Order: sequence, then structure tokens, then C-alpha cells
Amino acid sequence: MIEQRNSGVAEILAFRFSGTLHDHDYEIFEPVVEQALAGHGKLRLLIDFEEFHGWDMLAAWDDTKFGIAHYRDFDRIAVLSGDLRCQKWLISWPFTRAEVRYFAADQVDAAWEWLRDGIVLHPSMVEAGAARQPVSDVLAEPGPLAW
Repeated sequence: MIEQRNSGVAEILAFRFSGTLHDHDYEIFEPVVEQALAGHGKLRLLIDFEEFHGWDMLAAWDDTKFGIAHYRDFDRIAVLSGDLRCQKWLISWPFTRAEVRYFAADQVDAAWEWLRDGIVLHPSMVEAGAARQPVSDVLAEPGPLAW
């Protein structure tokens, strides 16, 4: 399952990937990303792989096509995972020009801080606390587009 999380910042998308991903997950995930790219250009991405078990064959193909299609669309990707094997495999992923950093599952605030670095927040976002909101709080509740 792929769940979108509220990042509080338009230039950052946050998702939790869990269980085994299927073709249907990408049918929902891809339009969300496409819409955000259309509105904001390059994005930053946080993916939480906690309790992730991989892809079925169709979803693996969807993921490969997605990576190729969006090779240049992200400038930073933060990967949260407690599984070092997952990190080792993902570090060899050739389908992005983004700077990719890996964070242990308990380093969510550090991942969030790295993603936010250099993003100029609209004053209303600062007033609302988006600049200070820890990612652990953001990931606690699904955003409005969660599935």
C-alpha cells in the first residue's frame, strides 16, 4: 500500500510504502506525483519504507517506468528504512539524478530537516508552523489523499 502523508510544504511529497505494492497502488500514486510536478516543477520526496515487503511483478515494472519517466524531476529524495538490505539495494538504483540520502527509521526528523533545507517557505506556512513541524508528527496521520 502507498499512503500519502501531509508534508506541509508544496515542494515536498511524503509517502509511506508498506506491505507488497501492486499495480493498483501505482495507478493512484503516479497521478498525485504528476499533479504536484505540474504545479511546482522539481520536487523533493520522502519515502518511508517501514514494513515494506517489495513489489509484485506489475508494480516492479510500474516502478521502473516511473523512475525512467521522472529521472530528472526530483532534486532530493530521503529514504527512511530500518532495513540495511533495502538501503543497499536502493543506493544502486540508477533511475534518478536526485541526491538520495538514507535515514534509519528513527531519524525521521533529520530526514525532514534535510528535505526542507533551502526551501523558501511562504510566510503563511511559517506562521502555521510548517517549518518547525517534525516529520514524525507529519507521518503520524495520513494526508487528505491517503489510500
